[in-house]
Amino acid sequence: MRVLVTGGCGFIGSNFVRCYIEERRDIEIVVLDKLTYAGNLENLASVLSDPRLTFVRGDIADRDVVIEAMRGAGGVINFAAESHVDRSILDASPFVRTNIAGTQVLLDAARELGVGRFLQISTDEVYGSLGPVGKFTEQTPLAPNSPYSASKAAADLFVRAYVHTHGLPAFIVRSSNAYGPFQFPEKLIPLMITNAFAGEPLPVYGDGQQVRDWIHVIDLCSAIRSVFESGQPGEIYNVGGGNEVPNLEVVKRILAAAGVSDSGSSAESVGHFWLR
Repeated sequence: MRVLVTGGCGFIGSNFVRCYIEERRDIEIVVLDKLTYAGNLENLASVLSDPRLTFVRGDIADRDVVIEAMRGAGGVINFAAESHVDRSILDASPFVRTNIAGTQVLLDAARELGVGRFLQISTDEVYGSLGPVGKFTEQTPLAPNSPYSASKAAADLFVRAYVHTHGLPAFIVRSSNAYGPFQFPEKLIPLMITNAFAGEPLPVYGDGQQVRDWIHVIDLCSAIRSVFESGQPGEIYNVGGGNEVPNLEVVKRILAAAGVSDSGSSAESVGHFWLR
């Protein structure tokens, strides 16, 4: 089977492509990626020479590019997204174009070409804030709190609408926070590691007590593969790691692992807590 993987040069997408092409000898993968700041073709260096892999540089919001890249594909996995909350607060327009309009272009192309499986990669941030106890379920109402999460929620609703309106065999994965190799350093864990070794301050929002669930990207890719191969149209699949840790505790563990002393001193700066 030929599979179109959009955003396959990004963090999660590139890890998935490497794992999938190494594990399955009976597939071909077409990677469609715009190569923005968070996408790097070098992330696929170990598999670029594989004849079963084809790379296409392009925008998922460009219908002509999408149709050509998707032609002949039996399945589509959409990793392509603008994904940084802070960037969405500064300017939401790229998030609307890529996350909403781009997803709609992909859905239309998949319907036109008769694609057999369409997997949308989403985020648990579409559920909003959890509170001190409990867990999100697939039935948790959508309550996005940032332009980023709002754009992902809107994309998910487009997927749902195409399932119910057009009978498109599509489904959704919503994951918690992934970490691992090839992650862009604006994200919490790689940023803290980079700054710790460089002796730079480590910025953490507020008091650092926000709790996040963490999952290693390879574990996430395994779950995505299972859903892609066995998921049912119209269904949503939450994927988590069962590792809920406050942000400040994550930072302190990184300091300990890096052998960097935490003196405990701090200073408030633009709503951030700074470890020195």
